[in-house]
Parts: sequence; structure tokens; C-alpha cells
Amino acid sequence: MILYPAIDLKDGRAVRLVHGDMEQETVFNDNPAAQAMEFVNAGCEWLHLVDLNGAFAGEPVNAAPVEEILKQTKTPAQLGGGIRDMATIERWIDKGLARVILGTVAVENPDLVREAAKEFPGKVAVGIDARNGKVATKGWAEETDVMVTDLAKSFEDAGVCAIIYTDILRDGAMKGVNVEATADLARAVSIPVIASGGVSSLEDLRALKSCGADLNGAISGRALYDGAIDLKAALDVLKG
Repeated sequence: MILYPAIDLKDGRAVRLVHGDMEQETVFNDNPAAQAMEFVNAGCEWLHLVDLNGAFAGEPVNAAPVEEILKQTKTPAQLGGGIRDMATIERWIDKGLARVILGTVAVENPDLVREAAKEFPGKVAVGIDARNGKVATKGWAEETDVMVTDLAKSFEDAGVCAIIYTDILRDGAMKGVNVEATADLARAVSIPVIASGGVSSLEDLRALKSCGADLNGAISGRALYDGAIDLKAALDVLKG
């Protein structure tokens, strides 16, 4: 399993939110590129970037810090937040992004996901953010009636390289990851699933690793910044 340290970008800074609430932010680093290098130097093989402002605006807002991260490190990075048209997808991949994460458009314009996955094989992931089993869009601000598993299954033949599954009610709350729901999703589809939301201890990582489902990896943010998860120990757990 791969550990994806999260760098959530708001107003050009690396922050963490609670339950995706833009009013409940903690600033962890004013220099996101420096934060990225810390993770890379510690041995991380991927970076997970989120343009929080972009998720609400529907277009990239924190492009400058993302570009600086891509410039300073050659470690592959995935980015979500405000990527909702083919031109933006193409622009990010041209700038060296390893993987774009499409969330809102996966619900509103699934044909775009299919087109992008075909055009850029191995570089398009679907972000499924859920509250009580139902998908939320537009920076988690809007709830839908779409069920997580139904949305995931609809992309089985699309060629997407991964599904990032986030339990919103766990995200940033340091209350543990929803192992059961994540494992159920991973068993329901053949697309690799990445766990996100509430990964707050080494026990969470061990539970994900031993859940009986073949997970690609796990994303962690606040726990790494707060020191609740020791980065080296986390890498050892997931590689062991």
C-alpha cells in the first residue's frame, strides 16, 4: 500500500479543515512546496494535493503553489479540486502532474471522465466524497442521491486508474478511518481504491492493510502534521 501525504491548499497555504468546513481551518505551513519536500525527503513516493478554493470555485485557484511543488520535486503528485473541463486536465498533465482527480464532474459529466481517461491513460482518478453513503459534490457543499458504489461501478469500463474514497464525516476529525465502507467499495469494483478521511493512527493503517480488500493506499493529512502518525513508521506499516 502507498502512503499519500495530503497537502490541502487554501489561499496559497497548506491547511487542514474539519469535515470540509472552510471556516474550520488550521494552517500548517505557509510554504506548501517546502511541506512537499519534507514529505519527499522522509521517503514518501506520492503526494496528494487538493485545491480547496478551486473545489468551490469550479476552477483552479491555487495553481501557483501546485506548480511550485511540481517544480521542486519529481515525486509523482495527484491533484483534485476545481478540475472540471478537458482543457484544465490537459494543462495540469502538461505541467507534470502524474494524476488528476475528478470529483464533481464524475457525477455531473461522467462522459468527461471517460474521455479524459481514454485520452490520458493511467492519469485520471475519480474522487468519491461521501456523507452517510451518498456522494457530495462542489467541495462537499452539495449532497446528491447518488450512492457511492453505484457511482464507482459506473466507471468500471472507463479506464480510470484509481478511486479516492473519502468519508466526509471522518475527514480532519481524527476519529479513525471508515475501514468497513472502504473495504466494501474495494470489493465491489476492480478499480484500485485509495482510502481517505480520518486516517489518524498507525492502527488505522494496519486495519486498512488487513481489511481483506486489496487497497491501493491511504491518504493522511492532519495526523501527519500533528504528529499522531509518525511518517517513517507509517511507511514501514504499509510496506511491510
